[in-house]
Amino acid sequence: MDVVSDAISAVRIGRPSSDRVRASGSWCTRLAPYDGAGFHIVLEGSCWLLPDGGAPVALGVGDAVLLPHGAGHVLADSAVDAEAVARALPFEDWSGDGYPTVAGSDEAQGQLHVLCGKYRLDHSRVHPLMAELPQVVHLPHRVGRHPELRAAIDLLGVELGDRRPGAGIAVPSLLDLLLVYMIRAWMSESTAGAWSAALGDPVVAAALRALHADPAAPWSNDRLATEAGVSRPTLARRFTALVGRPPMAYLTWWRLTRAAHLLRDTTDPLAAIAARIGYGTPYAFSHAFTREFGTTPGRYREGHQGDRAPEPA
Repeated sequence: MDVVSDAISAVRIGRPSSDRVRASGSWCTRLAPYDGAGFHIVLEGSCWLLPDGGAPVALGVGDAVLLPHGAGHVLADSAVDAEAVARALPFEDWSGDGYPTVAGSDEAQGQLHVLCGKYRLDHSRVHPLMAELPQVVHLPHRVGRHPELRAAIDLLGVELGDRRPGAGIAVPSLLDLLLVYMIRAWMSESTAGAWSAALGDPVVAAALRALHADPAAPWSNDRLATEAGVSRPTLARRFTALVGRPPMAYLTWWRLTRAAHLLRDTTDPLAAIAARIGYGTPYAFSHAFTREFGTTPGRYREGHQGDRAPEPA
């Protein structure tokens, strides 16, 4: 896979969830911090997002917002004060038929229709590309910008509204696609991120593509430099400056991160996992894994048995 796909796959556990929410009048609701990532997409109306410790964000029709680190936040009909935030109704207390609904005191203030969702993520082994994401990724709706993101939002709205046959597979798949498109949209608009720079550097990007395409290969600095089309010192200098660690150190880290993902999400024996990530024997793999994670592969797998995604209904 490519770097972005791998970065997402490494931390994704379980299955995503989503709800459509309607609100009207004057209202304010709190969403507690979450061990994953949350998102909101405004389908109708407008509202405000007030992240804990952050600046308020005005959201309009078509806006998407991703909270990649699961920050607690408040949604409200307006940029409310601290007293109103303290009285915010917990999101879980919203109720209604079809999808959660909250009615305020003044219907004249208009209707809100928002798509809310969550992704379960393992933040203990987050890829630096994911760690680089800000607390709030706001993607305002602009005509002609990110058409694939808009298409995914439209499809998801249809699936959640009609619950057609096959929705049990379609909705989680569209939610996964939505996460990719939101991160891709942020990367296309971000100029300050180290990983945006790394993936934009032709030498470093070529080296990363090679390592992620075949992490089990017998890589060396010389072989990787040849793959990237530069000298070994040039690769080491540019790779370390942009990625934050030398090529072989990154490869070791990525191999073991990939192993943790396979231990969580598959029932493959240790020998098969060792071979897939480039270790000659299960013993060598187990030794490296224990040194990195502080526990054996077997115990790590036992501790994450509940994280494997269930089969669609």
